[in-house]
Amino acid sequence: MYAPQRHRAILEQVISFGHASVQVLAESLDVTPETIRRDLTELHQQGLLRRVHGGAMPLTRLGFEPSVDSRSKLMLEEKDRIAYAALDEIPEEGAIIVDAGTTTSRLLTLIPESYKLTIVTNSVLHAGLVALRKNFNIIVLGGRVRGNTMACVDQTAVDCLNGLFADVALVGTNGISADRGLTTPDQSESNIKRAMLKSARRKVVLADHTKFGQDHFSTFGELKHIDVVITDSGVKDDIAADIEKLGPMVIQA
Repeated sequence: MYAPQRHRAILEQVISFGHASVQVLAESLDVTPETIRRDLTELHQQGLLRRVHGGAMPLTRLGFEPSVDSRSKLMLEEKDRIAYAALDEIPEEGAIIVDAGTTTSRLLTLIPESYKLTIVTNSVLHAGLVALRKNFNIIVLGGRVRGNTMACVDQTAVDCLNGLFADVALVGTNGISADRGLTTPDQSESNIKRAMLKSARRKVVLADHTKFGQDHFSTFGELKHIDVVITDSGVKDDIAADIEKLGPMVIQA
């Protein structure tokens, strides 16, 4: 197994179980403990997990968020599949709200040149990606820019959505569970995500399989109000079924 594959497997185990020991990781990946220790040190230095004595823990369990640069290196194949599936939710003409995030960033690059869209986003990175597209009218929500996500947040960003109503909102999440719905570690991010969902006719959530079963500090949406959740094939069928019972269709790309 190559290092990138190991790193992905390590992150999945750490996120899924909330902690993983060096010994357990070494046995499950069939490598030496020394190899795992080097991997954990590298992942810690990249800001993708927190190295602790004997193993590792996910950053989010300790109240931290990985940076947008760190997250852009994770789950690349899954994010591509999710983004391609989400294209079906984009109208050829109309208005869409696009949340900050690495999966939504990939989605924006896939939208055909022929589409005529007004795109409302809280991401300064997203705006830069599509600002020169001739058929796109870009509206960037104002507010404080969070360095971790490069998203505009706080009341200024929320106020910018007043009076706006889009065909669809495409929103990311740090956690999705049957018990707490949609959650994220930061309250300011939670407030803008909640406002985005309220400002659209159709509500679509994009989340890779590692977000399922995860609960974070601040709730921003109930599943009964969501139309579609688009994820990857890594979500277990019973977990997807539990989510669907609460309202949204779950699409596994």
